[in-house]
Amino acid sequence: MRAQLAKFRPDVILVEAEPKEQPQIDSLYALYQKGTLRLEDLPTGRSERYQIGFALARQLGLPSPKGVDYYAATSQSLLSSGTNIDAFTQELRRVQTVARPLRALVQKDSLSLNDYLALVNQPAIVGLLHRMQFNTPALVMDGSFVAGGTNTVDLGKVDTEYIGAHFITLFYNRNLKIYSNILRAQQQTQAKRVLALFGVAHVGVLEELLAVNPAYEVMHAAKYLKTNKTKLLRLDEKGRR
Repeated sequence: MRAQLAKFRPDVILVEAEPKEQPQIDSLYALYQKGTLRLEDLPTGRSERYQIGFALARQLGLPSPKGVDYYAATSQSLLSSGTNIDAFTQELRRVQTVARPLRALVQKDSLSLNDYLALVNQPAIVGLLHRMQFNTPALVMDGSFVAGGTNTVDLGKVDTEYIGAHFITLFYNRNLKIYSNILRAQQQTQAKRVLALFGVAHVGVLEELLAVNPAYEVMHAAKYLKTNKTKLLRLDEKGRR
């Protein structure tokens, strides 16, 4: 997997950590370069921040990865009622039907991490997740969020008439701030080739934002991450299971 991503030849690697965490990232990366950091001793040592970000940066002789995340927690099941709620819940179940079996195969060592990442970065999967979070919810109106649902984003009073649109706004707000952090990191480093490592739920919206910025050209991860396991997806041309 790292060998495939290395073909992109990035000048800087961006990871899912907040900018305020940069001193810690720099300190850990310095230890990692010396070979004195045991990733298994870190609570999140198996995350892509270290397994891909740190490892690839050291392999390519790059400085420490840059944190560009903006943390906010919003559960996908927060949207619970309203007209056309079935359209959203069906889309959510479709995503779960595709994602959960793949995750289970990885956990059972029946699917390599390389194949898993190559599969979830397929355009059909990226599109499926993007539609579920940023498009279909707009159909839902005159509803409410589930009581006790996870949401740390405070955007003022919830507009229950446009409950689905408000739901989209929660996710979009976080990703806009991530996008701002990406732009700032690129300007600070003056990198020509930027590799951003984010969960697949972020990919569609970040690609959309970057695609309309004339200063950037988006290169999809699927161009570099290859797998012969695409039959596991079993999606039709519309991205349906």
